[in-house]
This record gives sequence, C-alpha cells and structure tokens, in this order.
Amino acid sequence: MARAGFTSAEAGSRLRDVLLVGLTVSVGALDAVSWLGLGKVYSAFQTGNIVILGFGTAGATGPPVMRALTSLVAFAIGAFAASRLVRGDAPGAIWPRPVTRVLGGVAVVEAAFLAVWLAVGGHPSDHSADALIALGALACGMQTGAVFSLGVRAVFTTAATATWTALMADLAGASHAAPDRRRLCAVLVALFGGAALGGLLMVHARELAPVLPLALTASVTATAGLALGARPVRKINPQVVPGVDVRGATGV
Repeated sequence: MARAGFTSAEAGSRLRDVLLVGLTVSVGALDAVSWLGLGKVYSAFQTGNIVILGFGTAGATGPPVMRALTSLVAFAIGAFAASRLVRGDAPGAIWPRPVTRVLGGVAVVEAAFLAVWLAVGGHPSDHSADALIALGALACGMQTGAVFSLGVRAVFTTAATATWTALMADLAGASHAAPDRRRLCAVLVALFGGAALGGLLMVHARELAPVLPLALTASVTATAGLALGARPVRKINPQVVPGVDVRGATGV
C-alpha cells in the first residue's frame, strides 16, 4: 500500500511539473504580446514595471508610466484574490482543486484579453492598450498566486530570477536532487520558448498572438481538472515511505 501511494505521488508530481511548464510558456507568450504590442510594458514581469516607474519618477524617457502602474496594481489584485481563494484547501495535496478553479478564471480573463485585441485588430489605441495591460496583468497575478500556493521551490511561472538563482545554487553545491534541477531548467527554457513563440506570432500573425497563452492556460486547466481534480493526490509522506528523499518528488 505504501508503495502504491508513492507511485501515485510521483506521477502526480511529474504531471504537476508538466503543467507548470505549460503555464510558463503561456506567460512568456503573453509578456511578448504585452511588451511588443502595448508600449513595452509587462503583464507578468513586475520587476521591469517597477523599474519603469523609477525611470518615470526621475523624468527619464521610457515606456508609459501610468500603464506600468496599471499593470502593477492589476497584478497585485489578481495575486491577492487568487491567494485568498486557494488558501486552506486540501493541505498536503500536490495540486488542490482551488488552483484549477483559479486557472479557469485566468483563462476567462485571457479570453477577454483576446476579445479586446481582436476588436482593435491587434493595434490598440492608448485607451484599449490600458485595458489590455490591466487584463493581462490581472491574469498573470491570478496565475502567480495560484502557483505560489503549490509550494514548488523557486517556481513562479511568471518570473525567472529566483528560478535562475536556485539553479545556480544547486549546481554550485548540489544541494537538491536531480528532479529539482530538471524542473528549474524546464521552467527557464519554457519562459524563453514562450517569449520566442509569442514574438514570432507578433511578427507573422499579430492578430492571433494572444490565442497561444489562452490555449495553453485552458489546456492546463482542463488537464488538471481531469487528472488531478477529482481526488487530489497527496505529497509523499516520509513517515509512510521511510528512507525516501521527498524533496525531489514534491519540490518543497
């Protein structure tokens, strides 16, 4: 019985990591649309938006300060709301049901982003760009709050600095198991790949560029609901499976 639980938790952890990679690709693509199509302001990378605010405060020329502030506030609202929705449910689960529900909300917001984008033919005015950056940042904040609740080490899907730092620390000291390092590498590659794909769409199929993040988020949500939603898989309990190093399987 213990061995069966271990196999289930291992499979759940692997699926969770695949879903996190899909969400990261989605964010990379959405940030490409935001940066290239909304005045060089980010939906997800709030560090960049804070720097933009600093530029504006100094009087330096740069991206629209108010749009960066709009993104920062919308992201905060999304992260706050998601964190409230996911807290306290199914403690110890690899992927609690509320996380899937929040991601469903993210897909709805990204669908609204796509609708506005299509309505302006992929070339938004200042007013529609403000609305789009608010929608994009709200979706990214919701996703970040949901993913953060999973407790996966150094993986946020919307930022790479902590992931890159953790990977370098692991390589320097070999302090974590190989599955941990593979996960970190996969997330970094996914962010790069998502940005590259989003950039290609903006160059060659601009009007359809927001379809990619929406399709990925919807696919992750559906997969999580079908595979992990009915009966959330629990993380490995070291007392049930003695002698197993659970850090590589759970990511915590």
